[in-house]
Amino acid sequence: MRAPWSMMLPAAVLALVLAIPAGAAMEQFFPDADRVAEPAGEPPVSAVYRGEEQVGVIFETNDVAPIPAYSGEPVNMLVGLDMDGVVTGVRVLEHSEPIMLVGIPEARLVDFVDQYVKRTIRERVRVGLSPRKREGFEYVDAVSGATVTVVVMGEAIMRSARQVAIAHGVVDPDALPITEPASVRDDVFEQADWSSLKEAGAIGRMHLTRGEVDEAFVGTEAEHVDTAPAGAEDETFIDFYAAYLDAPTVGRNLIGDDHYERLMDRLEENEHAIMLMASGRYSFKGSGFVRGGIFDRFQLMQGDRAIQFRDTDMIRAPRIVAEGAPSISERDIFVVRAEHGFDPGRTWEIELLVRRQVGALDSAFVNFGLVYSPPEAYFDYPEPEPAIAVDDDRPLWVTVWEDRVMHIVVLGAGLTLLTFILLFQDPLARRPKLLWWLRHGFLVYTVVFIGWYALAQLSVVNIFTFTNALFTDFQWSTFLMDPMMFILWSFVAVTLLLWGRAVYCGWLCPFGAMQELINEVARRFKVPQWELPWAVHERLWALKYLILLGLFAVSLHSLATAEIYAEVEPFKTAVTMRWQREWGFVLYAGILLAISIVNRKFFCRYMCPLGAGLAIPARIRLFDWLKRHKECGAPCQICANECEVQAIHPDGRINPNECHYCLDCQVTYWNDRKCPPMVTRRKRWEKAARARAGGDGNEFPEIRVKQQAAARQHG
Repeated sequence: MRAPWSMMLPAAVLALVLAIPAGAAMEQFFPDADRVAEPAGEPPVSAVYRGEEQVGVIFETNDVAPIPAYSGEPVNMLVGLDMDGVVTGVRVLEHSEPIMLVGIPEARLVDFVDQYVKRTIRERVRVGLSPRKREGFEYVDAVSGATVTVVVMGEAIMRSARQVAIAHGVVDPDALPITEPASVRDDVFEQADWSSLKEAGAIGRMHLTRGEVDEAFVGTEAEHVDTAPAGAEDETFIDFYAAYLDAPTVGRNLIGDDHYERLMDRLEENEHAIMLMASGRYSFKGSGFVRGGIFDRFQLMQGDRAIQFRDTDMIRAPRIVAEGAPSISERDIFVVRAEHGFDPGRTWEIELLVRRQVGALDSAFVNFGLVYSPPEAYFDYPEPEPAIAVDDDRPLWVTVWEDRVMHIVVLGAGLTLLTFILLFQDPLARRPKLLWWLRHGFLVYTVVFIGWYALAQLSVVNIFTFTNALFTDFQWSTFLMDPMMFILWSFVAVTLLLWGRAVYCGWLCPFGAMQELINEVARRFKVPQWELPWAVHERLWALKYLILLGLFAVSLHSLATAEIYAEVEPFKTAVTMRWQREWGFVLYAGILLAISIVNRKFFCRYMCPLGAGLAIPARIRLFDWLKRHKECGAPCQICANECEVQAIHPDGRINPNECHYCLDCQVTYWNDRKCPPMVTRRKRWEKAARARAGGDGNEFPEIRVKQQAAARQHG
């Protein structure tokens, strides 16, 4: 994602403040030098001299190794390198990292890059702390809350320094040998089960217990944070596996022939597929990962190179078909792109980062490494053979649906129940206690399952993505890759035609459900409620439509930029990332939920662009399911006064664009002890019943029974 202009302005100021001219950099990076030349060569560097002797070079990392960080843009740094390959200084020139612009002081970046001063290009430097103290590796401290950013920065410093050293003769190229990568032997295949693949080294494994992780944090600030209770030290923290799928013996046996063929067909030349699998308490992907971001809990290491994976590098893995495979709760395939120069025939390592929070903004990190030594029999160095043709044209999204059958069943059951509630709303409205339990139970289901578990929180960005796809290269398979979102959107589309947008906003939006449940608890504790005057409330309705139009206009220019501005929706923070975000986002979402204590669904009513986006097509709904009496609004105002989202006009009309379909007005509609027209009707019926009784009293017991039953029904 790219930073909006409001965040780029501080970045520009930062560039002006921190950008150091070559002369000033010479004084700081090379205090004994007396002269610096103009940038020259490829990549461009400024040579630094003391007299006639060259003592080093100065260069910008973006000219050499522009590695995209979390924002999608690289962090540009000025680096000094002496003639022995030692880093003499690093300065940050420019970045577009949102978290560094709004949440973490720039001094933290300065402290981080200073750790690379006096390190040589021959060192293998990693971010974090390794509990195993592997020989040949040096570690620097991470910056809590910006792990992805600093990992990328560290890689850019060391990678660009090595490339400059080789290109400009700072060191002998033979000192840093570059070998041709091995290629897969497509003709080598043998049937193998899980155990055989492990014994052959085709599947790498790292098993960590809770006690081992606790030991790794000994001596850090997090030594006593999240430790295993007594007796639980031997419990599995993570059982982590890795496999290189391009090799037929590995890929075909693990994921089956059909999936292997389709996977190989998706890979471009010199791209590679690695499958990561795990079970246990710890997720190698992490709950904080979102679309458009970088996986910050692991990276691939080979030699001096660190490779991070973005969301576009991930492919959902099918089920494991190898006989004897253990129970795996998490598995995904990651594509190593060609530009990384990955050599599948040499040893590589998946480095797993474990973080413990030690304060509001501070964390401690340790690294664990899963070393993978590929079997030599699977590789050689001839030209790769042509890709194997695909025999099965079954799309990949089908396998994704097969893997998420249980999720689909639970979601389908919930949507079926909601359909039943909507279709039989009148009988339920006559049983208010049953309806109350059904509604609030469903809201809990929405928050916990649809939101936090299935991560199926819809967003206005989904509308923009769909609209953009209609005018570009629309493919159903793109949307079918996420079955939960596809099913939910399909259900919302149908209910828009039948009931309007209220069904989603009132029943299926996790953040909306959070607000309503919070407000319900507040009302139970008699917290005073604050409502805006009708004239103000009615005009504030327009605010969410203005937000929608603004975001839509931005999306026409750049969908990525619109996604950043769409952070006006707190959904990503409160639902998708389960509050594991920077403090500014958490504070914003928390304030909106806090307002719900005194004002029901404030965000939904006045600020939600998604609700506004759904309200527009909902105007073509086919039915009006909410019943009204002719007396509603003239003179009766009971429903209007009791509507907790103020969706009923003073004249008694229900505004379908603002209604959240809580059905409270329908409960009142059928209540012949509260609704004036129903009270009048009941009294007429009772009077007629007494008249038919003829005064003999024979039917009065029956009337009393009916009255008592009605009283119990309406509480």
